[in-house]
Amino acid sequence: MGIPSIEQQAFKQAQAHQSELVVPAHGLGRLSQLACWFAARQGRALPDDLNVSVVLFAADHAVASEVLASDQGIDTAEQARLVAEGRSAVNMLAASAGADVSLVDVGIAEDLSDVSGLVNMRISSGCGNIASESAMSQEDYWEAVGIGEEMANMRVAAGANLLIAGDIGRGNGVAVTAVICHLAGLMPEDVLGYHGAATGASDQRVMIAVEEALVRAKDTPSHDVLRELGGYEIAAMAGFYRAAARHGVPVLLDGLVSAAAALAATAWDVRIAGWMLASHVCACPGHRAVLDELGLEPLASLHMDIGQGIGAVAVLPMLQASITLHREIPVREAVC
Repeated sequence: MGIPSIEQQAFKQAQAHQSELVVPAHGLGRLSQLACWFAARQGRALPDDLNVSVVLFAADHAVASEVLASDQGIDTAEQARLVAEGRSAVNMLAASAGADVSLVDVGIAEDLSDVSGLVNMRISSGCGNIASESAMSQEDYWEAVGIGEEMANMRVAAGANLLIAGDIGRGNGVAVTAVICHLAGLMPEDVLGYHGAATGASDQRVMIAVEEALVRAKDTPSHDVLRELGGYEIAAMAGFYRAAARHGVPVLLDGLVSAAAALAATAWDVRIAGWMLASHVCACPGHRAVLDELGLEPLASLHMDIGQGIGAVAVLPMLQASITLHREIPVREAVC
């Protein structure tokens, strides 16, 4: 299954429609551009309302136990329970935007098979310590990618025309930073913003772990980088993005983890980037650099330092507004 072309004729028709609206030229700014963006990807000058599905992929990382204090943040299983119970920020924002949320366990260390509201596709109890070994085997890698693809296929079949992937994974910053450094040619401090001895002990351990991982995997080809340096949830997100593009369904990127997965997906096929929209740029310095690498301009600068799809879901009202205004604002009457 190939990746469809973006329909330029629909884009031009949407632009022509915009020029006829009873608003000043360029008065709607980025909202006009967004409406035309969706028109080109839906193949119609007047795009349909958004039908959004959010899928969160959750997994643990062995390297986290080496670099994080035991009391630093809530663990992956606890956060997954909050989402499964509908008590997380992403649940609240999705409900207000009319989006559905699915939660997929691809590698949480704790067994959550008894938790309702969770899709159990657990590959193992977490990926390897990337500072000293591959994140996962070749078999597990492609299983994780396949899980992401399967979830995208299911949501598209259910009628979604915009997909969001989010992550839940305590300590996945080491893997994300390593993936970005390897694929985008950045230094760890350029991604995370940690500089010098003034940083905390955990920050310094993160930097050391990233550097060790990069040295170990320095000869890894780009198409295989997630197997060496990523995690189950990141690989699943990359597969999710690839399947969405193959269906001709846009994806709305979230934070830094999402951007790393997107970068890895475009290493498989650069055309996938044409189906991506960046919701926001987060607090990490490297996020902007990765979005630049993908050729994407974020919709907002939210200064967030969290994933879980929260930033992406937060901008959904803006996206829907762009389509509503494009479709509902009257056109100027023709002058005889």
